[in-house]
Amino acid sequence: MKDFKGKVAVVTGGGTGMGRELCRQLSREACHVAMCDMLVENMAETKSLCEAEAPSGTTITTHKCDVSVERDMQRFRDEVEDSHGPLVNLLFNNAGISGGGSFLTDEREDWEKTFGVCWYGVYYGCRAFVPMLVASEEGHIVNTSSVNGFWATLGPTVPHTAYSAAKFAVKGFSEALIGDLRVHAPHVGVSVVMPGHIGTSIALNSGTVLGKTPVLELSEQEVRALRERMMRSSGPETEAIINMSDEQIKQAMHDQAVRFRDNAPMAASEASAVILEGVRRNSWRILVGEDAHGLDEKVRANPEMAYEPGFWSFDIE
Repeated sequence: MKDFKGKVAVVTGGGTGMGRELCRQLSREACHVAMCDMLVENMAETKSLCEAEAPSGTTITTHKCDVSVERDMQRFRDEVEDSHGPLVNLLFNNAGISGGGSFLTDEREDWEKTFGVCWYGVYYGCRAFVPMLVASEEGHIVNTSSVNGFWATLGPTVPHTAYSAAKFAVKGFSEALIGDLRVHAPHVGVSVVMPGHIGTSIALNSGTVLGKTPVLELSEQEVRALRERMMRSSGPETEAIINMSDEQIKQAMHDQAVRFRDNAPMAASEASAVILEGVRRNSWRILVGEDAHGLDEKVRANPEMAYEPGFWSFDIE
């Protein structure tokens, strides 16, 4: 699919980050966009940006949807059909959150919600919209996995189980679709996207989707639990964390999320351009960022050592 003009694209997680940038870049090329998100205000801002940049006649619609709930995704599909017609050309299963890092110590509800958004959001997205792609003359599915879809950690002291398990599932599902589509719908392509550290608001927004209190508003009891989690993964910094006040703990966690967004080696706009170029090339495997390429090579070269301390200095801040 070399040209997006006049096509219809569905983008999940369109409120911020790569989802927002995909919507903007597609709409600039006169691609009609239907986006969904749980954060309605963010999504409205994305729509305003798209409408200011898109050629006249480009349709941009917004839809509130929890991608981890199939009935929500089915309602989103019905709304897209009402607004854009029965055919879809591009499906970007992009929505994601982070949480449930530890299978052993974190809350089961957080684990399952994170897995639900990051995996079932892709699965339900495909169940809902792939028939509309198959019915079109030209279609492409873009499923967002992660470097954590082939390396299931953020480092030796940071458990990352729910997100990683989901992203491994997305990668495997997308690869399996290659042959399935070739047999049953050869006019529909598929790509699995594996970004490294991209400047997005995932660390700031995930708590909202998980129903958590904003970190700067945590109670004394909640800060105590947060402090304990930080100490378990801090290594030599444990003493410093013990000596921090509650306000310093809250500010440190907020600042870490802001740095993740603002100090990333690649901006969301750059990442989205890489993804769209991968679609134009019909690449089934799209690594995004020098860190993603480097980590991919390192894991492939020595998989037995991938989870040993010191294997990879991967600074998420």
